[in-house]
Amino acid sequence: MKTVHHAPITDRKIRFALVGCGRIANNHFGSLEKHEDRAELVDVCDIDPAALQAAVERTGARGHSNLTDMLASTNADIIVLTTPSGLHPAQSIECSEAGFHVMTEKPMATRWEDGLAMVKAADKAGKRMFVVKQNRRNDTLQLLKRAMQEKRFGRIYMVNVNVFWTRPQSYYDQGGWRGTWEFDGGAFMNQASHYVDLLDWLIGPVESVQAYTATLARNIEVEDTGTVSIKWRSGALGSMNVTMLTYPKNLEGSITILGEKGSVRVGGVAVNEIQHWEFAEPHAMDDEIKNASYATTSVYGFGHPLYYDNVINVMQGKAEPETDGREGLKSLELLIAMYLSARDGRRISLPLDY
Repeated sequence: MKTVHHAPITDRKIRFALVGCGRIANNHFGSLEKHEDRAELVDVCDIDPAALQAAVERTGARGHSNLTDMLASTNADIIVLTTPSGLHPAQSIECSEAGFHVMTEKPMATRWEDGLAMVKAADKAGKRMFVVKQNRRNDTLQLLKRAMQEKRFGRIYMVNVNVFWTRPQSYYDQGGWRGTWEFDGGAFMNQASHYVDLLDWLIGPVESVQAYTATLARNIEVEDTGTVSIKWRSGALGSMNVTMLTYPKNLEGSITILGEKGSVRVGGVAVNEIQHWEFAEPHAMDDEIKNASYATTSVYGFGHPLYYDNVINVMQGKAEPETDGREGLKSLELLIAMYLSARDGRRISLPLDY
């Protein structure tokens, strides 16, 4: 990887263009509105005329029905990809080669080779790649990350992650791409990908995984339910359980960490409540527990504006990226390992390649 100096933008707002005006795009529109003093949305693109019109009316940005045409005329600094996951690689590479920085929603790709190609294309073009991991910005997880960095747990013994949500058949029927291997991925890859991200970000490098997946109730190509056993390089053991079949609504998104000198459980519907926090030694951060928990009706959390804050600061030369393309590859590698394990009925060791 060559070292590239990116000249900071300090004399104007950071300009964004967004591709894919569907469900998650509203979180991006809202985030940019909150940062309107430092950022602006100049172009939007979608092949669905109704979705495009709604986005233009909300944002006032220029509308386009074709990505290539938009890239030829936009003055944006960063292209934001909120399209179906399987489209991210080709679109990201096209944007990088056209001279733009890229921000892509999760997962960055549905195949390992595609993720690598995205990062290589950005490197070759000398452009940045940002991968959205907004849940890392949740107050509950920020507090947990600090506890890990302070080594308050001592040695980690066991970790458990649960994602017990519901997605009815009507959710998958909204678009032909949903629930497909090529464009979407299953419960692990799509809905629970932010929780897969926690496995490496909080606990550390994973040594191996053994997974089982099943399609128990939904009429889709991919899994609606899965479980995986995990061994970290540190020796810690753990598991992750995911289903989109919880009756009658989203029930739990949680992580439990059991260590030598501490036990913590962050739960709620989307890791938004610190339900247990106990350590051998007191610390000033313990006073922040109650304030860190928050009420939410959205599994997306409230991290998108905070994620944009980092991206804008990076572009202004004030910060380093919290989650760039290489950081995004860590969770993609874990996801692919899980799917290989489930398909072949064997334990998969990491890294996938050298």
